[in-house]
Amino acid sequence: QCIKAFLEAEHHKGPSVIIAYAPCISHGVKGGLRGVQTVEKKAVASGYWKLFRYDPNRIEQGLNPFQLDSKEPSESYRDFLMSEVRYNSLTRSFPERAEALFTQAEKDAMIEYHQLKAKADAPLVQ
Repeated sequence: QCIKAFLEAEHHKGPSVIIAYAPCISHGVKGGLRGVQTVEKKAVASGYWKLFRYDPNRIEQGLNPFQLDSKEPSESYRDFLMSEVRYNSLTRSFPERAEALFTQAEKDAMIEYHQLKAKADAPLVQ
């Protein structure tokens, strides 16, 4: 998906933007950053991060320019959050508030996924 995004951005005549998820030391990833690709994969599998592309060049071919590469979440959103100290520590400091925030974030992530899926599945309107 990353390579596809870079190639599409490179081939587009005009400005291109690539937004990527890249964990850093401040996230406090359990186990460190040695397996950063695994962390990124879990972010996508849990629905925390969505993979999508928008390629206006597809319009000329009669195709929807918006493409959702993420599948429906298959791993626990909460487990992903708890794998990072920045979220994990919140449960110790403010347990009730953390629970409410994490529950709402998980609901919002699913709503966002379904909105993106609908956008990707929508017919091209010309």
